[in-house]
Amino acid sequence: MRFTRLHLENWRNFLRVDVPLRSRVFLVGPNAAGKSNFLDAFRFLRDVADPQGGFQRAVAQVRRNVSHIRSLHARRFPNVVVEVDVDLGNGLPWRYRIEFTQDKRQRAIIRREVVHHGNELVLDRPDSKDRADENLLTQTHLQQVNTNKAFRALQEFFARVSYLHIVPQLVRDPDRSVGRSRDPFGGDFLEQLALTPKKTLGSRLRRINEALQVAVPQLEQLELQRDSRGVPHLRGLYGHWRPHAGWQTEEQFSDGTLRLLGLLWVLLDGNHPLLLEEPELSLHPEVIRHIPAMMARVVRKTGRQVLVSTHSADLLSDPGIPAEEVLLLVPSAEDTHVQPASDDEQVRALLEGGLNMAEAALPRTAPRDARQLSLFGE
Repeated sequence: MRFTRLHLENWRNFLRVDVPLRSRVFLVGPNAAGKSNFLDAFRFLRDVADPQGGFQRAVAQVRRNVSHIRSLHARRFPNVVVEVDVDLGNGLPWRYRIEFTQDKRQRAIIRREVVHHGNELVLDRPDSKDRADENLLTQTHLQQVNTNKAFRALQEFFARVSYLHIVPQLVRDPDRSVGRSRDPFGGDFLEQLALTPKKTLGSRLRRINEALQVAVPQLEQLELQRDSRGVPHLRGLYGHWRPHAGWQTEEQFSDGTLRLLGLLWVLLDGNHPLLLEEPELSLHPEVIRHIPAMMARVVRKTGRQVLVSTHSADLLSDPGIPAEEVLLLVPSAEDTHVQPASDDEQVRALLEGGLNMAEAALPRTAPRDARQLSLFGE
């Protein structure tokens, strides 16, 4: 089950994007090119489809308003468009398109909502009911159980899209989970672990502990416990000359340990699409080099799609990354252009010449005048 294509119009950095998507996708580009905003298009669909969310919440509460979503360079056609092709692995492909703007009261208003299943047109809005009552266009049919029956499989797929970018300080905060649910930055990460069935939790923690011992050799045991207030805590037993003296909680774990633990957990958590931002942060280069292989194994075993943004030469040096899996984000004066690395003649020639993806792609997306930063302070 995966996204096979993404089409965007007037979405944040992008005036227009139309790219195919593989089971594993690496987003490569300079700072502020729009890698996070590219991933946010999938999070937006998840937020709209979430039973506890919906279209208005996805726009107003999560992203402030349509003006903050719409590209600053949108001119003649100011509507924002997100369109995806989806393969659910059980028959004909799906296509979902949502096109929206805002009214004079700054309410997000749907201008078009379309669903195709193969060649069949399943939904096309606005319809006669919408034209009779424009308030109906403040909600999608995707989010409503009484209107999405014919394409509920698509709604369920969107709602299960997962995003995690662990911020270690949030995991360590004793009041981390207050007001948070499915926090993408890890505020309720330990609470999510605690809600996992005991047998599954134990199995995953054992597998994670085995992997963590490669990066943290002195870590001998990993478990989840609740304190006297019922707050869950991770505990790790580190090798120590005094028996039982090496226990530490997440408050003592390093940033790298917490980030790697979060990455390993989310890779094991289901078969729905996974969005990752810069998983290399705080990790040793030798660990980073093996992240693509870990992702490839997950893709092969579960069919799970993984989309990841990265700046890391260590990560992109993996020889198993083909050009078709890499999307290059190249900013221009008005927007950011996105294309597969396989469509870039310069990158393709360098790869054919024997360079790896890091050597071929990163210079293509590097800031032009980055060397001038060395003059700072003079």
